[in-house]
Amino acid sequence: MGYLLLEGGAEFGGAMREPDLAAIELAGGLDASVCIIPTAAAPDNNHVRAGKNGIRWFKSMGVRNVSAVSLIDQQSANDPAVADALRTAKLIYMLGGFTHYLAQTLLGSKAWLAVLDAYQNGAVVAGSSAGAMVMCEHYYDPKSGKVMPGLNLVPNSCVLPHHNTFGKNWAEKLKRLLPGVSLVGIDEYTGVLTNDTEWQVLGAGAVTIYRNNTIQRYENGQKLFLAE
Repeated sequence: MGYLLLEGGAEFGGAMREPDLAAIELAGGLDASVCIIPTAAAPDNNHVRAGKNGIRWFKSMGVRNVSAVSLIDQQSANDPAVADALRTAKLIYMLGGFTHYLAQTLLGSKAWLAVLDAYQNGAVVAGSSAGAMVMCEHYYDPKSGKVMPGLNLVPNSCVLPHHNTFGKNWAEKLKRLLPGVSLVGIDEYTGVLTNDTEWQVLGAGAVTIYRNNTIQRYENGQKLFLAE
């Protein structure tokens, strides 16, 4: 089994070095293969630029083997070449953008099955903003105002990204829609990393957990549990 990294947004910036470097180390170091999934940026044709930003970012930290897969729709999500690239990656990173589009594109695809294979074989699966949201059992689609089923790498959870800006505004509604579910508010420039049931906050901001009418805030270096 591998590792999971949830990030709150504003990826590929200087303050994200700490969580991203931790993920790189877990993936095997600077020679590990890093694969970026730009799908969430495809609806507004921003996926090429976003993928290149990710490549530059990881190279700036010394990663020598980083690429962005051409995964932009359901057809490419079932391309065997795309699936093969993901299956052999040691760090798979899903960037932010259109959450519902990302989830629907990956759901049941060969690409997502390849991600799961990589994770089972020890890879790090990471996501920022929309990428983190779809990793959970539930995600909130602000366009429809509904809670949707996610890809369920993190059971009984729902991420509130950009928590220090607009994400915190979703909390009261989601507490009503998802009673008993852990709501994970992640600030921008912040990640929370796990290799089992225990998670650790890394980065410039904080992680706020809403659970069973309680609110707990965790800052850099602090550890927490999501599973109950």
